[in-house]
Amino acid sequence: MEITEVIRHGVISEKSVYLQNTVREGGRRDGQIVPRYTFRVALEANKYEIKAAVEQMFGVKVVRVNTMRMPGKARTLRTRKGIFRKEARPWKKAIVTLATGQSITELHP
Repeated sequence: MEITEVIRHGVISEKSVYLQNTVREGGRRDGQIVPRYTFRVALEANKYEIKAAVEQMFGVKVVRVNTMRMPGKARTLRTRKGIFRKEARPWKKAIVTLATGQSITELHP
């Protein structure tokens, strides 16, 4: 699978912007900023493919990849002909943790 097929696009929301600037509390790295970025990825992609794609595309060092499947939400469309209900497609979200001091400037708001 090519890297453009693995990573669909970056997610910029309030929570993802907050994760980009989180500060560690406790442990030996107390007070360090741990940058985390959120991506929408292919359903078939695994953590190893996501890590390789992010490192190759943005030139950064990836420490950890967390993935989760997001269910499709039910949609209701009301028209003159009646009510239509359909289910949106499920998708996969990946939260990528980078090494300390690195960042992806393309995903900053």
